[in-house]
Amino acid sequence: MGKRLTPGTPAPASAQYEIVGPRGGHTGVERTVVRGEPLPPTPNAGSTYRIADRTNNGSGKPKK
Repeated sequence: MGKRLTPGTPAPASAQYEIVGPRGGHTGVERTVVRGEPLPPTPNAGSTYRIADRTNNGSGKPKK
């Protein structure tokens, strides 16, 4: 399922982060966060985040 991150933690990667309920259930709600920015507060206490989809921006790839 992936590492669960708490609100306020700096984002390890630019990605869409899914909010995971307090008991681990999927909520279907996602937030887009840029690497290094803190994860926003969740609507419910005890909820966390996990990476749902990393950003594909081509950074770090050599030019052709």
